[in-house]
Amino acid sequence: MKPEDTVDFHIRWSWYNISRMYNVKATEYGGTMAIGYALLNIDKEGTPSTKLGPKMGMEPRSMTRMIKSLEKNGLIVKKSDEKDKRMVRLFLTESGNELRKKSRDVVIKFNEKIFATIKDKELNTCFKVLKEINSLIDENHIFKTK
Repeated sequence: MKPEDTVDFHIRWSWYNISRMYNVKATEYGGTMAIGYALLNIDKEGTPSTKLGPKMGMEPRSMTRMIKSLEKNGLIVKKSDEKDKRMVRLFLTESGNELRKKSRDVVIKFNEKIFATIKDKELNTCFKVLKEINSLIDENHIFKTK
């Protein structure tokens, strides 16, 4: 079987291209795709640090490094929760909010171009197939024997 005959080849190829496109654009603003994605997932009322990783699909170790980097670069601040002092919330700084807006604009522009170019029916089929693939993986049905 040739790589281009496999499902994962096409998913990986598309994701690589999307990732590269976002990273090229992000470097114009001094960021990365991962930084932009993190900023997009931090709410105005603050996001608990323990909730950011799951929102982004990242492991806790990687998330710890990401949070430290965001804080070091002045994009976020950490504050104790007013009600539960054990919880730490992440808030965007002014520069973090500016970079978030730029990231949001880039994501919107990409999606607008995709929606304008690819028919709704085709996109809906794509989304349905990807959801089914994720369900098969999440439910561990890929390698189960009958």
